[in-house]
Amino acid sequence: MNSDKQLTYDIAYLRMAKEWAKLSYCRRRQVGALIVKDKMIISDGYNGTPTGFENVCEDENGETKWYVLHAEANAILKVAASTQSCHGATLYITMSPCQQCSKLIHQAGIKRLVYQELYKDDSGVKFLERAGVSITHLPNLES
Repeated sequence: MNSDKQLTYDIAYLRMAKEWAKLSYCRRRQVGALIVKDKMIISDGYNGTPTGFENVCEDENGETKWYVLHAEANAILKVAASTQSCHGATLYITMSPCQQCSKLIHQAGIKRLVYQELYKDDSGVKFLERAGVSITHLPNLES
């Protein structure tokens, strides 16, 4: 696929991830993710509490509860529970991954990451670059 067409798809999928983020119950930050393979969305996710828990992400002090799952982790876990594989896929996410999620992304076989906002700690992105994952940052995405 030529670079102009790829950019058009990257923007479209990232916009969809932004819409998916709106499903999150988290008040501090809503993050959305899509996993795309062979031009098909194979998974989606947003940050939130595990299945069966209350849909409240923050504690009484406004801090995120330790057990809240990140959007990319939720998307990868959905694939793990299906017959699909992330091997060679692209992850579209509204915020770059943390250290813990970057390990999951690498181990899942995701080969490309497209994100909008940079997380406060960029070590997850640096790890993925070191692991050979192609990284695309699209910060100026229109709503």
